[in-house]
Order: sequence, then C-alpha cells, then structure tokens
Amino acid sequence: MKATAGISTAAVLFLIGISAFTISGDGYKVGQKAADFSLKNVDGKMVSLADYKNAKGFIVIFTCNHCPVAKAYEQRIIGLNEKFASKGYPVIAINPTNPDLYPDDSFGDMQARAKEQGYKFPYLMDEGQKIYPKFGATKTPHVFLLNKDLEVKYIGAIDDNQDADAAKVKYVENAIAALDKGQSPAPAETKAVGCGIK
Repeated sequence: MKATAGISTAAVLFLIGISAFTISGDGYKVGQKAADFSLKNVDGKMVSLADYKNAKGFIVIFTCNHCPVAKAYEQRIIGLNEKFASKGYPVIAINPTNPDLYPDDSFGDMQARAKEQGYKFPYLMDEGQKIYPKFGATKTPHVFLLNKDLEVKYIGAIDDNQDADAAKVKYVENAIAALDKGQSPAPAETKAVGCGIK
C-alpha cells in the first residue's frame, strides 16, 4: 500500500514538473507577426493593440486569477507596466482560463481582482479561448513581447525565479532594453513557468 502511494506521488510530481516547464508549441514563433485582437477589458470596453497609436511595442502577458504562480508574479506584472508603459511598452494582460473550470477566473472576479490590486493596464478576457492558441501560450504567466509592428521578439518567462527575491535575470526587461537599442533580445525565448491553461 505504501509503495503504491509512493509511486503515485512520484508520478504526480513528475507530471507537474513536465507541465510547469514548457516552451510554446503551436502558435507564434519569434520573428512572426501576431494578428491584432479585440477583447473585453474589465471596464467593459473592447481593447485591441491598434488602440495604442504611440506604442513602441507590447508586453502581452497571459495570466489569471487562480494560478499560484500567476499570483506570485502579479506585483512584477504591475511593476513592468509602471516601468515601461510610459516608455511605449504597455502591459496587455489576457486571462485565457475557462471560467467554467475555474470560477475564480470569471469576468466578475477579474474585475474584482483588477480593482483590488489597482491594475493600470487592460485585463482582458479571452472569451471562448480563441486568442491564446494563436499565440501558443501554454502557461500562466506566459509573455509575448511584440514590437510596434506586432512582430514577436521574445517569448517566455518574466524572469528566472518564481520567488521575486531570488530572481537574478529579468528576461522581459532585458528584451525591451535590447529592442530600444535596435538589437534582438538574447535569449529570444525562455521556458514559461506556471499553471497549464485550462
């Protein structure tokens, strides 16, 4: 009985490990151009990238309410917008989760979360889960950094550690710095770490 339980626990941990570390499969690749979208924001208005006439690029982040990893990165997502929106790189957060499976990700709960945390960026609902497969997002959070022409320049994690205090390499910040210098981000892709999109 104990041996069986040990095997089951090991199998579960192995599966969790596999689901936590993946590089996007189908969807946009670095260098490809993303299609614009129109999604409902928590304020009830529809938002598209074309609305940002003066943007130099976009920090598109697939995230959600329920995922512990997304919650761990929430303040860093807020920080990215505070640091880079005024420099032409706004955060565009998209919730790809099916609220029928995770009620905490309902539109009403998204509105409450955005208000509670003081989001100053769009928090959009991927109603019908039509947008995240186009991007190839697999985790929450999962970042796609686009330039002003909507070309994908970086895909992956925000930084190298879920624990903010232990994070040493700030992938998104470094990628934006490279773009501002007219360079290609290096690395251009990292492993997204988080909850699998349901």
